[in-house]
Amino acid sequence: MVQAQASVKHIRVTATKARRVVNMIRGKQAMEALAILKFAPQGASEPVYKLVASAMANARVKADATSSYLDEQDLFISEAYVDEGTTLKRFQPRAQGRAFQILKRTSHITIKVATPDEPALAVKASSKPAATASKPSRATAKAGK
Repeated sequence: MVQAQASVKHIRVTATKARRVVNMIRGKQAMEALAILKFAPQGASEPVYKLVASAMANARVKADATSSYLDEQDLFISEAYVDEGTTLKRFQPRAQGRAFQILKRTSHITIKVATPDEPALAVKASSKPAATASKPSRATAKAGK
């Protein structure tokens, strides 16, 4: 299993706007995420696109260093999150000698890509039905009354 990450810090996009874009690609295949980001109308999609491409390149370099096989079609976004960065405080002059504060927010974006771990996927698939079977549904609980 190959894992790689890429991050950008102090990017001039608000964290809430960047989270809208990152939420679109979380958990998707990396190539599919690039296609989504290429045509997304949000302004934050361009830096996130570059970040996903960088994470894919980092995975390629990491696989070459360990002499392991890497198919870029197998890569998926394993983690993606946006943190708030520093806030630049600026002042705009207003009427009668007043000044209004303008907050120019920044954010830190981190993307992690990985290849799927086949044994872990098999364990998750087998344990999931057992967890849902132990909890009775609402319909059966009402029917018993």
